[in-house]
Amino acid sequence: MTHPHSLVQMRRMAAQAAGLVGLLGALALGGCGGGSTSVSDSSGSSTNWAWALPSFFPTPKVPDTNPITEAKVDLGRFLFYDRRLSGNGTQACASCHIQSKAFTDGLATAIGSTGQHHPRNSQGLANVAYNATLTWANPSLVTLEKQMETPLFGTDPIEMGVNDGNKDAILARLAGDATYKDKFAKAYPGQSAPITWGNAIHAIASFQRTILSGNSPYDKYLQGKATLPPAAERGMNLFFGEKAECFHCHSSFNFNDQTVHAGSRIVETPFHNTGLYNIGGTGAFPEPNRGVYELTQLVKDMGKFRAPSLRNVEVTGPYMHDGSIATLEEVLDFYAAGGRNITSGPHAGDGRANPYKNDFINQINLTAQERADIVAFLKSLTDQDLLTNPKLSDPFATAGAK
Repeated sequence: MTHPHSLVQMRRMAAQAAGLVGLLGALALGGCGGGSTSVSDSSGSSTNWAWALPSFFPTPKVPDTNPITEAKVDLGRFLFYDRRLSGNGTQACASCHIQSKAFTDGLATAIGSTGQHHPRNSQGLANVAYNATLTWANPSLVTLEKQMETPLFGTDPIEMGVNDGNKDAILARLAGDATYKDKFAKAYPGQSAPITWGNAIHAIASFQRTILSGNSPYDKYLQGKATLPPAAERGMNLFFGEKAECFHCHSSFNFNDQTVHAGSRIVETPFHNTGLYNIGGTGAFPEPNRGVYELTQLVKDMGKFRAPSLRNVEVTGPYMHDGSIATLEEVLDFYAAGGRNITSGPHAGDGRANPYKNDFINQINLTAQERADIVAFLKSLTDQDLLTNPKLSDPFATAGAK
């Protein structure tokens, strides 16, 4: 068998992926959420921030309205892990984004601070700075700052549970903590009253942009610093080849097909129907989880969701937008079958025949060994540095829970 990608080719592919996304540009659309937190600050310059990136990673895009600084990243890390930021003081951002799970939560679908279940799986935050859109199926949420209003202020479902009745009280909790008084003052120098929701959101977004993953065994392999086990190398060749076709939706340095960075000029934001459902043969997905259709009401958008990055996918299960597939092996079986056939129950229908399915999702004849090899390759994308980096860890872990 001729392997389609030698080491040299793989390195060239990574470089080309970084270069190609350099041709991409910005998409400006409105967001959603229940609060208004527009703010612009001049607390620092992103040009002074030193990114620690592999050579084939482009520089992340940072909004002019929220330049990244050490002080904001530090403040944002504390806020990200602080349960006092939720309405009832029980949930932090980190409750659904756990470092050891590549900033997912290990649940099929997330649970908010009031116990309400979210219809969708918590997405990982590794390399979220490069995501052109930020949620499973909302093309309009293109900045971390705007996206964050949804988990904070959203009411359906309730996540953090911040509302007009408690938002001032939550800020008062922070103002009553001398540590926060100092950190907000350092992050926003010159402001007489810096403890605001807008500044808190900017700080958390700054911290999130530092959640970077580029030191997996695969990355070391690309840089000539390590070799991959034979199974993983075979899986890599399948992954990037036309037989398995995984790379069509999981390309680029970040293993997805929606990327944006500082040099982007044009940004593509495709969403995909993978044939997970086809209720009654109509193409329908279960409500309220019908993808981009929920916003557009256009039939062509039925079941379309964003392809997530596969970096650290070994630890981000369960999988798919609704967490309905438990293991990587089962995910491989699903794609090899060209979709999922549900034979009984309210969601019965043959997803393989979904009329709105992506053209790349077709039955693929993969042997058991080939499926195992692809899984081995996917596991080579696990970055232990990301999962254990102290700079991304819970600052309250040693000081007692907040």
